[in-house]
Amino acid sequence: MSIPLSRSEVFGELRKELYDDEEFHQSDVHVFIIMGASGDLAKKKIYPTLWWLFRDGLLPEQTYFVGFARSALTVDAIRTACMPYLKVADTEVDRLSAFFGRNTYVSGKYVDGDSFSKLNTHIESLPGGPGANRLFYLALPPTVYHDVTKNIKHHCMSTKGWNRVIVEKPFGHDLQSSEELSTHLSSLFTEDQIYRIDHYLGKEMVQNLMVLRFGNRIFGPIWNRDSVACVVLTFKEPFGTQGRGGYFDDFGIIRDVMQNHLLQMLSLVAMEKPASTSSDDVRDEKVKVLKCIAPPTMSDVVLGQYVGDPEGEGDAKLGYLDDPTVPKGSTQATFATTVLYVHNERWDGVPFILRCGKALNERKAEVRLQFTDVPGDIFGTQCRRNELVVRVQPNEAVYAKMMSKKPGVYFSPEETELDLTYKSRYKAGSSFIYLIATHTLRSTLSRAGPYHTVRGNIGIMLGNDKKMKYCDRIRVKHACAVPLFSYAHGGKSMAVTENEKSESGSLNETDEPELVCKNAATSVVWNWFSFCPSHTKHYFW
Repeated sequence: MSIPLSRSEVFGELRKELYDDEEFHQSDVHVFIIMGASGDLAKKKIYPTLWWLFRDGLLPEQTYFVGFARSALTVDAIRTACMPYLKVADTEVDRLSAFFGRNTYVSGKYVDGDSFSKLNTHIESLPGGPGANRLFYLALPPTVYHDVTKNIKHHCMSTKGWNRVIVEKPFGHDLQSSEELSTHLSSLFTEDQIYRIDHYLGKEMVQNLMVLRFGNRIFGPIWNRDSVACVVLTFKEPFGTQGRGGYFDDFGIIRDVMQNHLLQMLSLVAMEKPASTSSDDVRDEKVKVLKCIAPPTMSDVVLGQYVGDPEGEGDAKLGYLDDPTVPKGSTQATFATTVLYVHNERWDGVPFILRCGKALNERKAEVRLQFTDVPGDIFGTQCRRNELVVRVQPNEAVYAKMMSKKPGVYFSPEETELDLTYKSRYKAGSSFIYLIATHTLRSTLSRAGPYHTVRGNIGIMLGNDKKMKYCDRIRVKHACAVPLFSYAHGGKSMAVTENEKSESGSLNETDEPELVCKNAATSVVWNWFSFCPSHTKHYFW
């Protein structure tokens, strides 16, 4: 039995591999520019990730970091804002100071060319000057992508080094805006300069779906409509918008979570076995299965918006419309559930239930396959359905729910679990997740080096593949979600006032909406209040 490597041992091996590649650590100066450095994504994800990579020696030696945003900030202010998310040990304080010593900040307007000229002048003042390689991370809402990328192209490109742009999801509001964005980016940059990513795909358990499916003989024969009754993909957050409602209201829960995170996980669960783990092969299978999804009808959709509880405490008293950054009277959905069907030979008739929302009863993201009833039951309906659960967050785990005889004189089945919880099985645990999630950052800093295979094998899991075919998957994902956008903003159900809700047939917080999902084997009824918290109510429509 092999002994899992400790965190320090793993990073030691990675450092050795990196240092064996002389070009990676000894060639060029790299400047990492965070566009939107004052935002939530930057302080919670990007700066902590860069710190961890810097701390463990997994970045090129000559790497510098520049923040850019509209706010008048200092590096000390950024450090203070990021501290709750950096996980700094007492022995790492000096190393942290060295990291922030490599950081600088420039304030400016995203639509102003002069601001980007000022940014360019600042970058040229750093070691490496005009010839340093430049990596621009757009931690920004897509509404400013056009202006920002245009200004980068016209004012901030390195004259001698390479230039690369990382674009975060969501990729446009709809199919048309997504294609317009792709056309715009292609007019400014070559495809090898563009990295499109969904950071959620870097999570350990999302990537593990591939290995579970195609690396285990036991799952192959039962991974189909003959054995699977339904598949439930869940993303739940226990908090509301917390002052970020202005950004959230532009996109809503459908674009922010369902179209990106949940559809990506669905494609990994449902796709056929690719010819290899290369980005092209995996992407092609994802596109094939997404093309088989029938557009949902309104009867397949439940939408909702959370409201505050007058008797609650703190944020529990605040509803979505109580967030001062949310437009008055907004009907944006903070909760969405839909049922999708994949019309192919493997999955025909199996409901894929996607549910996501804010201000719910817990933090959880998981994939749950519920299998059909055991035929010819001899235990008097005492047996419950088997389930395979992949818990993405928190506490990454894979577990199977199954029946076993309860100890004693009676022949009584009871439900139990075969549980693989990562933090108890693997010594390093989930502390390695950030490393997987940031392979794309290191691969963009490396010219070829040892991580060229990462770009091929893991890059597609991160959603950062650079080839033109990438647009195919974005196009198909938008096509799957278009009806949901229409229901969320085009019908009367989203336009009614609170007083009209019960009269118009829509649901208020005293009702309990149900969504019936049927397949050849069974009928599943989901009651949504079973996972809404007691302190926060939801309006449904």
